[in-house]
Amino acid sequence: MPDYLPKDELEPKDPKKPSFTRIAIWVVVGAIGLYYVGSGIFGMLAN
Repeated sequence: MPDYLPKDELEPKDPKKPSFTRIAIWVVVGAIGLYYVGSGIFGMLAN
């Protein structure tokens, strides 16, 4: 199976420390989820 990711992403130096890309993805996903939850609560309170 070919490796499409860079070698440092496949074998991180410190296995406990997540990479910057993974942290950025989680921040974006968390912000989108927070937006949906916030807009849902606001929609319920507005009605």
